[in-house]
Amino acid sequence: MVKNAPDKFGYFLALGLVLMIAFRAAVNIGVSCGVLPTKGLPLPFISYGGSSFIFDMVCVGILVNIARTGEYP
Repeated sequence: MVKNAPDKFGYFLALGLVLMIAFRAAVNIGVSCGVLPTKGLPLPFISYGGSSFIFDMVCVGILVNIARTGEYP
């Protein structure tokens, strides 16, 4: 999805959104394995939490919009 961005702003926006979701997932997995101390971050798309789930869905909507408006080879 990030590669399909039509301009640099879309590229960096998509990269930032993907990294935010991936970082929260990595921290949650590290806490579950006992490697990291507890932080209280919900697991994206799985943990129950209204505002976190809404934020994740907004991020995915923006990512889909960036991918759809991008130039395809």
